[in-house]
Amino acid sequence: MSQSRFTPETARLDDAARAGWLYYVAGNTQDEIAKKLGVSRQSAQRLVSLAVSEKLVKVRLDHPIARCMDLSGALADRYDLRVAEVVPSDPTAPELLTGIAIAAAAELEKLLKSPDEKIIALGTGRALRACVEQLPRMDCPQHRIVSRLGNMMSDGSATPYNAVIRMAERVGAKHYPYPLPVRARDEEELRVMHDQEPVRHTMALCARADFTLVGVGQVGANAPIHLDGFLDQQGMDDLIAQGVVGEITSWVYDVEGRVLDNDFNRRVASAPLPVRGGGPVVGLATGPGKSEAIRAALKGRLIDGLITDEATAERLLKP
Repeated sequence: MSQSRFTPETARLDDAARAGWLYYVAGNTQDEIAKKLGVSRQSAQRLVSLAVSEKLVKVRLDHPIARCMDLSGALADRYDLRVAEVVPSDPTAPELLTGIAIAAAAELEKLLKSPDEKIIALGTGRALRACVEQLPRMDCPQHRIVSRLGNMMSDGSATPYNAVIRMAERVGAKHYPYPLPVRARDEEELRVMHDQEPVRHTMALCARADFTLVGVGQVGANAPIHLDGFLDQQGMDDLIAQGVVGEITSWVYDVEGRVLDNDFNRRVASAPLPVRGGGPVVGLATGPGKSEAIRAALKGRLIDGLITDEATAERLLKP
């Protein structure tokens, strides 16, 4: 089994590389570096010094993170992103989640360290679950973790890869798991579900979340909504025929990033997409199979942030 170059043990050198790039390449002051990395000015100074002492800084930054930061900046410029994070790719495992999971966990950890209440909204899926597993144990009773989609299958069983409950357990925050199935049987059932007070409250929290993290699913044979039992093969074929290329929190959309008015979406119980207002909506996704879905989501402003790997970033930057 391939091992990712991104492990928790590399975090210190990675932070030093970032600080070195920001200081020597991007021309940031140490105060600016501290703010961007979420550390004190003294820590920023030590990280810059570490980049030099470890010989990461020569004429250029001699570390794979330098290329990643260039790609992050290019993505942010191309798609007008509020958050852009790129991690090194593992060429032998193009869909490995460890690197992006650690990067997303670092973003969440910075937010969780705030003494003021923050609302964090989450999707579900393999990438989100991997991210939560990378979070350290914390005590954050001031924050609220809320799910953007239902946590039950149609038979009443729990959905796989639910991230909200696991994250709340790890960080000691209040959580709101969205007590609905992922999709209703019909539009009338959905109307009744959405009229429940706990559901209305949960959706209101999603609408004003300070940070939203979602997976981006492709449409096709390996689509998460198909593999996880929400859609059979005939249903998947029908979506493809309608021009669907991607899915976020069960909402399906076309190549322009437009959430479609079709039978599938009319039964989706998730909080509305696109998200209007609130903090950034960050997609967490990697792999060649997801590139079209990610590009469409960026184009349609369904997400305004992205955490991915360098190979995926390079594909997204091609004309």
